[in-house]
Amino acid sequence: MSDPTRLTAAETAAKIASGELTAVAVTEAHLARIEAVDEKVHAFLHVDREGALAQARAVDEKRARGEKLGPLAGVPLALKDVFITAGIPTTCGSKILKGWIPPYDATLTKRLKDADVVILGKTNMDEFAMGSSTENSAYGPTGNPWDLTRIPGGSGGGSSAALASFQAPLAIGTDTGGSIRQPAAVTGTVGVKPTYGGVSRYGLVAFSSSLDQGGPCARTVLDAALLHEVIAGHDPLDSTSIEAPVPPVVAAARNGDVKGMRIGVVKEFGGEGYQAGVMQRFNEAVELLRELGAEVTEISCPSFDKALAAYYLIAPSECSSNLARFDAMRYGLRVADDGTRSAEEVTALTRAEGFGPEVKRRIMLGTYALSSGYYDAYYGSAQKVRTLIKRDFERAFGQVDVLVSPTTPTTAFPIGERVDDPMAMYLADLCTIPSNLAGNAALSLPCGLAPEDGLPVGLQIIAPAMADDRLYQVGAAVEAAYTARWGHPLLEEAPSL
Repeated sequence: MSDPTRLTAAETAAKIASGELTAVAVTEAHLARIEAVDEKVHAFLHVDREGALAQARAVDEKRARGEKLGPLAGVPLALKDVFITAGIPTTCGSKILKGWIPPYDATLTKRLKDADVVILGKTNMDEFAMGSSTENSAYGPTGNPWDLTRIPGGSGGGSSAALASFQAPLAIGTDTGGSIRQPAAVTGTVGVKPTYGGVSRYGLVAFSSSLDQGGPCARTVLDAALLHEVIAGHDPLDSTSIEAPVPPVVAAARNGDVKGMRIGVVKEFGGEGYQAGVMQRFNEAVELLRELGAEVTEISCPSFDKALAAYYLIAPSECSSNLARFDAMRYGLRVADDGTRSAEEVTALTRAEGFGPEVKRRIMLGTYALSSGYYDAYYGSAQKVRTLIKRDFERAFGQVDVLVSPTTPTTAFPIGERVDDPMAMYLADLCTIPSNLAGNAALSLPCGLAPEDGLPVGLQIIAPAMADDRLYQVGAAVEAAYTARWGHPLLEEAPSL
């Protein structure tokens, strides 16, 4: 029998439903894979071996009783450590939450459990999702399975690395400025940012509330769609949740076809600062879309050039408010509480020790931007730019069905290369940020390897809000064409560990 860790999620679910594989056997195979390789990769912060096996046994017992199983029943999943999980640690990659065990599940976590998805454990991430490389984790960096000396993207590098190293067939990430799509691009996997409000944020530890969005990560477009369908839908516990039917993402992924679709190439995403090999593979992907019958035109979105600056005012401003709750009084780390210091002193000392450099940088930026006399000049102006970006998208989608661009300007860079250069780090999200500011949907999937370094390149597909199915329709068509051309999925070329 083939190695269960090399199957897609759809294949695994089918074999469990038919009895060809047991959920326990699949889970044990992935736990063994984690034990064998994760010391090198460091994708996981916590592995819930007992909990995962208990979930798997429950799936096998349901099948034995003849109960109907869901489309992903028994399939293992790696969960980004920013979603609340009852009974096991949630740290957000930060010392300030080290050892904290929540008393309840996030809505997304509960939906995964209700669908009988087996949660293997929690994955590494940039602290409080602030970063593009997973180097800001208080628990050490994660390596890219294609080259362990390079970053796996961020902030969800642990989830993308778990997929690319075959430690899990599915993962969950969050995307505030590109933290699902950018890791997917640099690890040769698939990552989707659903429409803002399409997946509940209840129990997602907030970084920037108007931008954060949980979403699916996988090795194929269909697997991502199957996971999307499980986690999406209205949640009355989340005031930003959209009360509308989930778009038909699975049907779109099963019937990918771009014939006659109008596809726009974003003019502003290219040129200086973009790696030559990234642009080469992107241009080849655009030509492939033409060959598949799409009508391709260039679209200008001039406000996109201001997106990075606007984002790095809005996101830090919201984070400075959200992280005020970590005050050493209610939960998490508390230091220097020896009875001689005031509550204010204990809070200050705890934050100094508990927060890392990038989190402190963004809190200070945000606090300054929101301060008296500067609010209108900085935060207010950034929100005006956000409106202009939304209008650019509206005009673009009046002319085309989807937009395409490179997901990232470069392939995975070496660990340590940009740690002391925040601006260079922030540029990794240049192409992904506009969709977060506008709240629409976007997907990244592999479009080949860059000739300079042999590392994966991502193709980004952007759709209007609540038209998530278009992402899967285009993505499935592109994926099928590339798989036929290469003779195998891209990840089969990834170096073995």
